[in-house]
Amino acid sequence: SSGINAEYGGTILEPSRQVGPPGLQNSARDEGARHEEEQGIIRVEVIQNSLHTEVPKQHLLWLVGMQNVYVLQLPRMPKEYIARLVFDSKHKVLCLIKNNAVIGGICFRQFPSQGFTEIVFHAVSSNEQVKGYGTHIMNHLKDYHIQCGITNFLTFADEFAIGYFKKQGFTKNITLESHKYHGYIKDYEGATLMQCALNPKICYKELSRVIKRQKEIVQGLVEWRQSKTSKVYPGITSFKKGGRIAIEDIPGVLETGWTPRTEREEENSSINNKYFTTIWAKLKAHSSAWPFLEPVKPEIAPDYYQHIKYPCDLQTIGEKLGQGYYKTRKMFIADVNRMINNCKLYNDATTEYYKCASVLQKFFIHEMKEANLYDP
Repeated sequence: SSGINAEYGGTILEPSRQVGPPGLQNSARDEGARHEEEQGIIRVEVIQNSLHTEVPKQHLLWLVGMQNVYVLQLPRMPKEYIARLVFDSKHKVLCLIKNNAVIGGICFRQFPSQGFTEIVFHAVSSNEQVKGYGTHIMNHLKDYHIQCGITNFLTFADEFAIGYFKKQGFTKNITLESHKYHGYIKDYEGATLMQCALNPKICYKELSRVIKRQKEIVQGLVEWRQSKTSKVYPGITSFKKGGRIAIEDIPGVLETGWTPRTEREEENSSINNKYFTTIWAKLKAHSSAWPFLEPVKPEIAPDYYQHIKYPCDLQTIGEKLGQGYYKTRKMFIADVNRMINNCKLYNDATTEYYKCASVLQKFFIHEMKEANLYDP
């Protein structure tokens, strides 16, 4: 066991053996962006306006470009307000540069004495979305602040951005003492205050790569231990003849401690399936369900299945309902959540698809609670 641990564990410390490009098909969302930065295709710059020193012309051009991105991607935000904050000398902008032009970035204001930074704007150009750039620049911002000795982010997120910020490590549970930020940041009506606490021991730009490597190590350990098992059962042959086999008749199943379901459990499963079918029908009929009615077509989103390993949609869920697949509420909830989370993972928070996912998720939770079936 120690030998196999050393064999797999050693790969974390050897850069030449770490996972990276070109095998991006099963990589993290920000792996492509990280690879582009390593190749010099994109780069990150932290810039700001100044009232006391001369600002390089290129920085001013990038600030203008960043302002234009925010105006286009944040249509509900007044243009004058965006311009005022982007060019305010107290604010900084972490810009993502491609072909010497700004394609995205984060506008923020640091409060070192209070131990936090406020994230004001965060957006990526519409034609550069779904490439992991948003996560990439957020990771850059985290590493930048760890170097500055600031380990807390605060931001106000509207209902469509909450899901995105949760994926970036933000939470609605504010642990920073209120006296440290009250009076320092503006309160936005209809928005939710969220916090992200940074861990100084983590290099966020490399985090997804390390996690992927850890998963591979665990998988390797599992496969190794399975290969050492002392008892191997013969394969099942009944399927070759078109037959079926009861679960308890599968060699080795009973030895694991599995027991057949009781009649009461079977009855509850049938009742649940009727509820699930009713809720599924309501989901299909919802005005925000149109992106989920059928599997995503490759011609519409060519790289979708490179990013989404376990796709799900309402058509597939309906087929599973017809087969009696959902034995428990957790199984049904898991598939609906997978469908919604896949959409939020693939699409930017400002897109119509993401907004539909958020609306449908709220509707689903409401319907499940009404049926007394919600089990988060």
